[in-house]
Amino acid sequence: MATGVYEACKKDGTRYYRSNIHYKGKHISLGSFENFSDANLAYEQAHDLIDDADATLPDSFYHYPMLSFDKIVVILNYRDNGIYIGTPIYLKPNHFFLYYLSPEQELKFDNDDLFFYSSHRILKRGGHLYINDYGMQTNLLSRYGIKNHAVAGVDYQFMNGDPFDFRYENIANINPYYGVSRMDQNGRISYLVKLHINGNYQIGIYDTDIEAAIAYNKAVDFAHAAGIKKNYSLNYIPSLSAREYADRYTRIKVSRSFRDYLNTLSQSF
Repeated sequence: MATGVYEACKKDGTRYYRSNIHYKGKHISLGSFENFSDANLAYEQAHDLIDDADATLPDSFYHYPMLSFDKIVVILNYRDNGIYIGTPIYLKPNHFFLYYLSPEQELKFDNDDLFFYSSHRILKRGGHLYINDYGMQTNLLSRYGIKNHAVAGVDYQFMNGDPFDFRYENIANINPYYGVSRMDQNGRISYLVKLHINGNYQIGIYDTDIEAAIAYNKAVDFAHAAGIKKNYSLNYIPSLSAREYADRYTRIKVSRSFRDYLNTLSQSF
């Protein structure tokens, strides 16, 4: 058996081959293969990749076909930057890194997120990006306080126009609160609040997003008091103390039409 290639058997007795290399004192698995020749070729290509001073990303994806794209990223990052990372991350100067979702698609992140993405893989489903975290799939945008049903360009914005640049300075969370929509009418900014019951009901229009967020919470409280059992997510406002929140909650009003609608519901229960 060639160096770096090991024979193994599946539970049903099927024979296959595993390939790996040792580089800078690190054992790097290259994957499993159906036959010896493919496993050996992967081993040889991994060494060629390390020895080729001109090998760069993303060109290397197309020159070493026996290696998966994520293994190529791992090997080149370890070779060039001296840090072994098990996920397809390549460190760049100026405090950011690339996460390769595929050979054709790379994501940009600040180095502040390096520890997290070194141990969490990013998945793509239905055009959305998710993270496997403790057995659950979490929307990647939620790490920026962006809600699951937020709309790009309305609720959040990529400042440089690149939807794959997730550096913090590039993401503007326009509407961070549940039930709140930012409105720009001839340069005057205001915030519209709606609550969905059997349709969207307007709660009111407010001067600030914090007032709007509290109005939404108050509308939810009214809805629950009227007998509506829906489990609404409430807005959390860490910038306010409990007393400040209570003072604003008392003063903020919700629309009369919404309260009248709730009264009709409570009378029918």
